[in-house]
Amino acid sequence: MPPRIDEAGQDTPWRRPGGARYAAARVRGLLRPPVTVHRPAPGTVAIDHDQAVVTRDGTVLRVNVHRPPGSGPFPVILAAHPYGKDNLPSTTRTGRWKVSFQYRLLRQTAPVRFSSLTGWEAPDPAWWTGRGYAVVNCDLRGAGTSDGTGALLSAQEGEDVHDLVEWAGAQPWSTGSVGMLGVSYLAVSQWRAAATRPPSLKAIAPWEGFTDAYRDLPRPGGVAEVGFLTLWSLGLRRTRRQYSLKKESARHPVIDEWWRSLDPDLARIEVPALICGSFSDNNLHSRGSIAGFEGIGSAERHLYTHRSGKWATFYSDEARAAQLRFFDRHLRGRRDAPPLPRVRLEVRDRGDRVVEVREESQWPLARTRWTPRHLTAGGLADGAPTRAGSLTFDIRRGGARFGWTLTEDVELTGPMALRLYVEVVGADDMDLVVGVEKWNRGRYIGFEGSYGYGRDRVATGWQNLALRALDEERSRPFQPVPACLTRSPVTAGRIVPVDIALGPSSTLFHAGEQLRLVVAGRWLSPRNPLTGQFPAAYRTARRGTCTLHWGPDHPAHLLLPVIPRT
Repeated sequence: MPPRIDEAGQDTPWRRPGGARYAAARVRGLLRPPVTVHRPAPGTVAIDHDQAVVTRDGTVLRVNVHRPPGSGPFPVILAAHPYGKDNLPSTTRTGRWKVSFQYRLLRQTAPVRFSSLTGWEAPDPAWWTGRGYAVVNCDLRGAGTSDGTGALLSAQEGEDVHDLVEWAGAQPWSTGSVGMLGVSYLAVSQWRAAATRPPSLKAIAPWEGFTDAYRDLPRPGGVAEVGFLTLWSLGLRRTRRQYSLKKESARHPVIDEWWRSLDPDLARIEVPALICGSFSDNNLHSRGSIAGFEGIGSAERHLYTHRSGKWATFYSDEARAAQLRFFDRHLRGRRDAPPLPRVRLEVRDRGDRVVEVREESQWPLARTRWTPRHLTAGGLADGAPTRAGSLTFDIRRGGARFGWTLTEDVELTGPMALRLYVEVVGADDMDLVVGVEKWNRGRYIGFEGSYGYGRDRVATGWQNLALRALDEERSRPFQPVPACLTRSPVTAGRIVPVDIALGPSSTLFHAGEQLRLVVAGRWLSPRNPLTGQFPAAYRTARRGTCTLHWGPDHPAHLLLPVIPRT
């Protein structure tokens, strides 16, 4: 057995063992993704293409309507997005199905199956019409066949979706009860629309969608994301847009009125909600989804957690069953059906193994024991250090590690928070990227992460040092929220406190395994697209040294969400 490593020390956190086998699997997925497409049986779906919807300002949006056979009326599932309602799977000359390139580019955790009527991250019309629902697939303003020029995440977009909902609720084939369902941007559009309170909207199911336009994607902790935003902008190149989110992020490095205008008013959302808050999308949707669950005003709301692949889960039998049960209750009025659990919690001990799925009544869990582990020369200690210490690393090339080998099984469920005391030399700012990892006998244990990355850490956090000031009203001890309003560079020789939020997770650590905290001044994963978290990339400082301090005057610690095990 390799020697136990619990002392504080230097680290290179973007170099982790086991990449060759993972890269080989990635190549196989690029050549043949595990996606199966089928044609609906003839006569099972009636389709009305390019139905015109006139919005309140006269702009014409267009939708495709999918209905079960017969005149109805039917409850309605609506999805609105900028990806093109007609961008559907197609067949090649050889008869093979051609699906969205994202399914090749981004790794799939399990086989994905849907019909040829299914758009990117949208509900499968064949599946839903087979259960008696009409499905409306909408091109947002400036996208696909819709008129106008779009503005991503804007209030205008929320009003447009409001009008789409009301149109769907007024059609002769509709019962007047409309729900919304979809992944990522198809979830983001739900937050905006639901906050406008369209009368026909009876329920929403935002399946992994951020709620804070600045902190959840372009600038977590004020650190600029430049990888996914580039790829996303390329994917939207055919849409007519007022702006590029990547370019606007560069123009607006701190939170201002423009950023605030993009955020939905969660408290105004009162319709029942089924929210998927995965633990495997920390770079993009995990925080915002759970913030949505906590922040909306809905009396009946449910949180569905998992740590598997985004698309494999959304189209899975279990997730679809939960979606159907939810919409049957709220769109069909089957109030005799029992509601979904408040929280569906999935606990894993490694990326490919679920150890428990259980029902909980709140998030974070009320019985959480918020437990600090203190940074010391001996790693992450139970008690605060009595002597001062420090560790210095190069911002560009190095990092630091602090370990804790567990003597008993421990479940960590919830967000984490890290308090550091930082000194920089050769720079007046830096971007801190921190992660919590799991190791077993010298072997790194990977988990599912954003963009199909299968070697992710348990949790990750970002924080720009000059934007370290907290939003005191929104921050909680276990979840610091940076205000990101004004830059405060650090003068040479000054030691400053900085609080870093790490994303939510639910992980069982076994006795003998090690929890390792890593701290660096750059992104924690390789840039190689076969072994790294492609397309994630963050613009970080490239010069200077960072010194982490601890001791009686600098109580650096990692706050952990320990769940008592019965």
